[in-house]
Amino acid sequence: MLSIAVCDDEVIECCNMAKRIKVIMEEMKIPCMIRQFQSGRELLQALGSFDIVFLDIIMKDLDGMKTARVFRKQTFDKILIFVSSSREYVFEAYDVEAFQYLLKPVDDRKLKRVLQKAVLKTESRSQEFIIVSRERQKKKIFLDDIYYFEIRGRVVDVHGPEGIFTYYEQIGELEDKLRDKDFFRCHKSYLINLKYVDGYNRQEAVLENGEKIVIAKRRYDRFVQEMLAVMRKNGGIL
Repeated sequence: MLSIAVCDDEVIECCNMAKRIKVIMEEMKIPCMIRQFQSGRELLQALGSFDIVFLDIIMKDLDGMKTARVFRKQTFDKILIFVSSSREYVFEAYDVEAFQYLLKPVDDRKLKRVLQKAVLKTESRSQEFIIVSRERQKKKIFLDDIYYFEIRGRVVDVHGPEGIFTYYEQIGELEDKLRDKDFFRCHKSYLINLKYVDGYNRQEAVLENGEKIVIAKRRYDRFVQEMLAVMRKNGGIL
């Protein structure tokens, strides 16, 4: 079941948008849970549980753009859709990786098209995962929730949208688990998820969240080959 948040400080508009989304999702036969918020602060307190967020920009106290910046620091992989009566913030929306920018009043057909695309994006998210152990406890980590692994001897730090999770494993065993899963060991200390690479040069890879990961000189050519293969597989135009 998809979880959707609608945030708008105008109570009537918030309620109407939630109702319209509910009707469209029922027409699409996609089960969903929708929650309404009247402020950015309320939304941020419950942020981690939503797949898709509809966010108004012009709001009192904490406006939508400020809310979105905090949103992106906490949850990089969620779908963010702005809804605004102003075109003024269109370019700023790119800075926080907005999926869509809708102008009020939002046409029903436009809203349905955006929802269809958003649902497809959530469904394309990989459900593959690895099981890791720490302190006699097992933890499941989805591959799409991993930006990169940082290796320090037998200590492995898993970097993702929820922060860093540390456990112990041999790097060779980890590489075997992730073979053909779009991960690449670009340096003796880093194993990165190529899906999150936004750009690169001979010295480093830049991830979508802004982090820079070192690329070892002897691994660069292989990195480029693997990167191009991932781009082709995911529909990149080369």
